[in-house]
Amino acid sequence: MNYAMLDACIRLTRLYRPFGIFLVLWPALWSLWLAAEGLPDLKLIVSFILGCILMRSAGCVINDYADRNLDGHVERTRSRPLVTGAIKPAGALALFFLLCGLAFGLVLLTNRLTIQLALGGLLLAAIYPFTKRYTHLPQVFLGAAFAWAVPMAFAAQSGTVPSGAWLIYVLVVVWAVIYDTFYAIVDREDDLRIGIKSTAILFGELDRLMTGLLQLLMLSGLLLAGGRFGMSTPYYIAVAIAAGLFAWQQYLIRNRDRQACFRAFLNNNWVGLVLLAGIVAHYQLNSVA
Repeated sequence: MNYAMLDACIRLTRLYRPFGIFLVLWPALWSLWLAAEGLPDLKLIVSFILGCILMRSAGCVINDYADRNLDGHVERTRSRPLVTGAIKPAGALALFFLLCGLAFGLVLLTNRLTIQLALGGLLLAAIYPFTKRYTHLPQVFLGAAFAWAVPMAFAAQSGTVPSGAWLIYVLVVVWAVIYDTFYAIVDREDDLRIGIKSTAILFGELDRLMTGLLQLLMLSGLLLAGGRFGMSTPYYIAVAIAAGLFAWQQYLIRNRDRQACFRAFLNNNWVGLVLLAGIVAHYQLNSVA
């Protein structure tokens, strides 16, 4: 593989932009700690980190494959490798299956339930890129795919998926709709022109209200999850900080400026990190006590 092809593969998988990896990884790590009620198995931590990198990369590849005839009409995506011809569609599909195969190899190191759940995750990852042609809710499908790491993490760590895990799953889906709506606002004008659907288009002028309501819903759910998992003060401090970050995001999108909306999208990585810190701190303090 020459340098030009390697560069094209890196751009196709977005490895140079790890923000999306973190958005998949944070809920997986929340779930591992919650399932273990403390420090998870180190092997699982490493496996889920690698798995999130691989599956997010695979998701980017299949997304660009699905949009290869549309991305040239969108300002932000017109230089993607499948648009410029740096990578052929068949090569992109081969890379997608390679990445999925590597991720599935990691899953084989866990247990039967996790392996069974992984098949559902693969299906969601493959379906999501095509939903934007048929529904204004592709962000929900994206969230369903991103959040699938939650039941998988519980299954891998504890061998079961309790009801509390599905509460976390739903919250992650809601969170994905929030941040990906911010992302979709950036492309809204181009998407309207070429017929791509999104929650940003569905919400229209109510986009700030709807994302604000979804943020309140997520915060309420986080408080409910805190009670379900017996969380203590550090966790609730983290939820309060997350509320402040959500308020900052609403301030950023107030004028619907493209760059500001993209900054609001990126700011959600801090939400994920803060919540992880609150969960880890809770179990750390309890172990000391």
